[in-house]
Amino acid sequence: MHTALAAVDPEPGDEVVTTAITDMGAITPILYQAAVPVFADVDPLTYNVTARTIEEALSPRTKAIVVTHLFGNPCRMGEIMDLARARRIPVIEDCAQAFGAEWNGRKVGVWGDIGCFSLQQGKHITAGEGGLVTTNDPELARRMYLFINKAWGYGDRNPDHYFLALNYRMNELTGAVAVAQLAKLGEFVERRVKAAAQLTAGLNDLPGISTPAVDRRAKHTYWKYCLRVEGDRFEGGLEGLARGLRERDILCAPRYIQKPAFECQVLSQQRTFGNSRFPFTLARPEAVDYRRERFPGTYEALASVLVLPLNEKYTDQHVAYVVDAIRDAVQQLLRDKP
Repeated sequence: MHTALAAVDPEPGDEVVTTAITDMGAITPILYQAAVPVFADVDPLTYNVTARTIEEALSPRTKAIVVTHLFGNPCRMGEIMDLARARRIPVIEDCAQAFGAEWNGRKVGVWGDIGCFSLQQGKHITAGEGGLVTTNDPELARRMYLFINKAWGYGDRNPDHYFLALNYRMNELTGAVAVAQLAKLGEFVERRVKAAAQLTAGLNDLPGISTPAVDRRAKHTYWKYCLRVEGDRFEGGLEGLARGLRERDILCAPRYIQKPAFECQVLSQQRTFGNSRFPFTLARPEAVDYRRERFPGTYEALASVLVLPLNEKYTDQHVAYVVDAIRDAVQQLLRDKP
């Protein structure tokens, strides 16, 4: 993500629109590039930003848009790209959790100007850590290649360190592991999709529970499998249902992240470079307005999501065990039983 943002090359105080339901590693690079993160609300059913919520967050200072395909469920990229192209704003796709996901028959990572993928150990394919970027734009590709090499122009006639940049090179061993994983990706994705379909079939009639909301134009590739829980219908609410599942040996994470990113101290208290508060010192007041009423979808999404693990090794027996455990917990903890 840092490499992608460096390629866009914002001026200090420029704005990057993103989501508050994401890993902090996708937000802090905005600050390191001296830009200000501006948060768009999300659809509480898909947990993703939309063209409408992005548009509400745009300003004349918007330098880039970051769309995150959360849990492997793709954003509605057609609408988002129409908006971005009309405004001439580059789009960075955060595909860390969405290897192989598709919108309208096209893979994520090729809709925007740059795609970012994670090779951390929990993703669809892994080399242990690190990641990769993709682009069809030669100028962006050149800028990113330079950025990961301290901006040194390897192979140039008169190479130099052309601009401020870091050493983000992947070591050769990690790269070799990553290349070997690519051949397995298609099979891994299809296994996850199959297991998720079985979970949905086994759970979609449960009261107080909604299975993943997937648009008919989307291919969701299920980094995790998420349930939407009507907490007030269960003893102990969302946390109570999560405890019930853990008692049945089903790992799960209520809320995914405990609070929106903008409530973390680095953003809420503007703890950046020493006591400077930079780049927030350049921000418009509206850009750092984190009042709760501005993000109804974000808070609703976090209050209702229950994240279940899923991977390509799930067998029919694993799926059946998870389905039976969830159905049993729901039946026991539901307040008003049918």
